[in-house]
Amino acid sequence: MEEEAPASEAVESYTSPLPDDQYAPVEKVIIGLAIGAGLLAVAGLMLAFDTVWTDTLRPIIWEPVVRDAGSAGDAGYTPENTAIYTFSMLASVVLLQAIFRKWRLPVDERMTLALIAWVCLAPVLRVLEDADFFSSSRDVLFISPLIHLHLAAWLIGIALLSHVLGGKWNGSTGDVNEERQRTVIFGGLFIALAAHWNFLYRPAYATHPDIDFSFALAALVLSCLVLWMTMVYTRAWPAMTRGMLAFASGAVVLGVGHWVQFMITPWAQESGRVSTELTFWPIWIVLGLPALVCWVLYSIGRDDAMQLKLTGHHPGVLPREISLKEWEENPERFASHPVEFLSNKALLAHPMVLGMVFGQLADGFATMMGIDMFGYGEKHPVSNAVIQYGGRINDSLGIGWGEGAWLFALVKACLVGLIVWLFVQMRVEHRQQHFRLLIVLAVMIVGLAPGLRDIGRLMLGV
Repeated sequence: MEEEAPASEAVESYTSPLPDDQYAPVEKVIIGLAIGAGLLAVAGLMLAFDTVWTDTLRPIIWEPVVRDAGSAGDAGYTPENTAIYTFSMLASVVLLQAIFRKWRLPVDERMTLALIAWVCLAPVLRVLEDADFFSSSRDVLFISPLIHLHLAAWLIGIALLSHVLGGKWNGSTGDVNEERQRTVIFGGLFIALAAHWNFLYRPAYATHPDIDFSFALAALVLSCLVLWMTMVYTRAWPAMTRGMLAFASGAVVLGVGHWVQFMITPWAQESGRVSTELTFWPIWIVLGLPALVCWVLYSIGRDDAMQLKLTGHHPGVLPREISLKEWEENPERFASHPVEFLSNKALLAHPMVLGMVFGQLADGFATMMGIDMFGYGEKHPVSNAVIQYGGRINDSLGIGWGEGAWLFALVKACLVGLIVWLFVQMRVEHRQQHFRLLIVLAVMIVGLAPGLRDIGRLMLGV
């Protein structure tokens, strides 16, 4: 009987998918639509400003941002701007993944960790805005969706700066080249972090003249130390990824340092009150339980992840030579391929999966505790509908505790279970890695970011 050809030989008999530097027909259509929509928006603002902006976009998008940044507090979302934001995010994922793939930007686990750090930076800054820290000339920059656009500008700038300064040493070996890259990138990021502090934090000090910001300034020094240590521990990383993680880590430490400053010397808020209630025990539930779940998932998947790495493949990513269609149409021929029989568990230990799981669970637990135990409200219409339904279940069962946010946490847990199941079953072509990463980033933005914001507000009492 003739022996079955190994998977490596089988690959050679297939037609390769599109090269990474070519756009698929769908991508060309979406890019064209994006350009057309941009031109149409500009033309509308020029030719019919009142109709397009004053009567349509301003009340839907801009006025809620202004109200949210003011003394009135959270303005809440509407079905209209929720739909706009959701569609814009989905379109951005499809558009940007095609551009990033063509530019050959890094898309490995290191890049995932760097992007997670930037996702964490958003709620750190948002909580400070909730605490009325920033000056009136800056606070709109920390309201969704401007906060994401604002931080995206910083991210792009840091990525370009790091690549320009240190990209020529990528792949180089030896201590001399490593020291040159580390020193040059650190110098540029140090200046960028100082500019970040000068632009965002320093003007806020003048709005709170009675507060001694000594600890905040100490946090600035600590953030520079974290910046340097991150550069040390990311030896052999690509310059772009290395710089992105280092800057975001330093910026997070700087922001959390101002949280601690608020705990030590709380400043008066625009509502007229000064926070005196600090609550730390919810951390064990909101962050502890998701961390435990992630540890279990990592323990399950780490051995397979290490084995897959030794084969030279990435979890869930097909060999460059084969298309997804051909892989799915020939399951028997590829059943023994490392990507097929190791990816399911290996993905459980991947930062993409762990970030999604942690973020969604943290968001669910934080919302439940904030609403059912601390009297907060929900500003998203879909989430609020789920909570209201949970409240009706409470009423029907005669339960007098809480507002029904437990149902939101349960839905989040079920949702994250479904996402993980679908994710570990998913196989993507080599050219689709950026698409997968940006989908994960979008999920973390709507899960991890609000979850960390909620726990920050619970801790500081804002």
